[in-house]
Amino acid sequence: MFGIYVTHPQVRIDPDVPVPRWGLSELVVSRSHAAARLDWTAQLGRILSTDETKALETAAILAAPAGVNVEVMHHAGENDRSATGFLVPEEFEKAANWFFANPGQSFRGWERAADAQARIVAAVTSVLDGHDPSTPIAFVGHGGVGTLLKCHLAGVPIARSQDQPGGGGNLFAFSLADRRLACDWEPFELWQGWQQ
Repeated sequence: MFGIYVTHPQVRIDPDVPVPRWGLSELVVSRSHAAARLDWTAQLGRILSTDETKALETAAILAAPAGVNVEVMHHAGENDRSATGFLVPEEFEKAANWFFANPGQSFRGWERAADAQARIVAAVTSVLDGHDPSTPIAFVGHGGVGTLLKCHLAGVPIARSQDQPGGGGNLFAFSLADRRLACDWEPFELWQGWQQ
C-alpha cells in the first residue's frame, strides 16, 4: 500500500504575520479541492499534518473525502528559518540554494539541512512504525523538509535538484512495505493514485 507526502500549495505571504500562521492563498485553495475529488483521497485511512496553518488547511480539505480526522504530527515542521526572519522571494531562493548545497552547515542561524532531515525522518518513522501498512496514509507538510524526506526515501544525498517544482501543492508517493520512493514529485491535483 502507499504513503504520500503532500506539500501545501502557495500561501498568502504577509511579512507582518509569523510564517507558521500564513494561510493558503484563495487562488490555490481550488487546487486542494481538485485533488480532494480524486479517487486516491477517499482511500486514505490516516492524514497527519504539521501544526502550521497552511498545512492544516490543506490536510482538512484532503481529509473530507476519506472521512478521517487530521492528526497533528509533532516535530515535522518546516526547517527552522526564524534566525533570519522574513526574506523576500529572491533572497529566500538564494538562501534555500545554500541550505541544500551545504547540509552540514547553518545558513545565518537556520536549522541545518542534515538536522532537519534527521528530524523529519524520525517523525515519519515513528508514525509508520505503529501504522498498519495495508492502510494508505498521507503526511501533509512543507517543501523543504519534504524534499529532505524524499532524499532519504530515495537513498540519495541532500540536493536542491530533488526539490518540488512550482512552489507547492505537490506530492510524492512511497511504498509502505519497504519505505522506498515510488513516485517523484507531481502536482497533487494531477496524481492518478498508487500504481503497484
